[in-house]
Amino acid sequence: MIEDNRESEPASFGYRSVAAADKAPLVRQVFDSVAGRYDLMNDLMSFGVHRLWKAALVDWLRPRPGQRIVDVAGGTGDVAERILRQTEGQASVVVCDINNHMVEAGRDRALDRGIVDGIGWTVGDAEQLPFADGAVDAYVIAFGIRNVTHIERTLAEARRVLCPGGRFLVLEFSRMALAGLAPLYDFYSLNVLPEIGARVAGDAEAYRYLVESIRRFPDQERFANLIADAGLDQVRYRNLSGGIAAMHSAWRL
Repeated sequence: MIEDNRESEPASFGYRSVAAADKAPLVRQVFDSVAGRYDLMNDLMSFGVHRLWKAALVDWLRPRPGQRIVDVAGGTGDVAERILRQTEGQASVVVCDINNHMVEAGRDRALDRGIVDGIGWTVGDAEQLPFADGAVDAYVIAFGIRNVTHIERTLAEARRVLCPGGRFLVLEFSRMALAGLAPLYDFYSLNVLPEIGARVAGDAEAYRYLVESIRRFPDQERFANLIADAGLDQVRYRNLSGGIAAMHSAWRL
């Protein structure tokens, strides 16, 4: 891996500017804090709509039996479980997340549901994945890429681990396309969500960061350009719920 001096440059942690080397530990602290109630909080914050978005992600992926798929920043494994169900247990899915607490929560949840085979669990950094070149047929990342320190490195790693013809698919919060609803959405996300975080997860600041990180993430077109710049091809995106979230798709040719 080529070293550079970007670790000394500033990175965004929500609305704060921090040293790039400090961002990953700060993000890890956020998810350490909320891991135990992460799935419940997702349901409360989105009124359950995140489940529909993730279903749309897996539908667009169209996973097939026998495929090797990595779910990066896969957290508690809900996307991986959907992929496994859609392939009737015939795909091989690895959940890779930098946060050990999230991986443990996901593994425990899968075991509680009787899921023993088909999903692997590993702790790993999206910017330096523990997989060989061309090791996977598909790479998915849902609500994780906005938390990385260097988006460009993460995209380069995605391309590296994909085999030729492999599929790249991202689900992430994005920019509201319905301008009339933007003020209401801003009020809800900036004021109500941290309060829900305080009451349910006991950590308002963690959810304040998560909301701020959405605001700092590139919009649909800018993110599509970053994907293309990383050497991935046929970049497309689809808005969900008026642009509250968006899916970006590309291929390694």
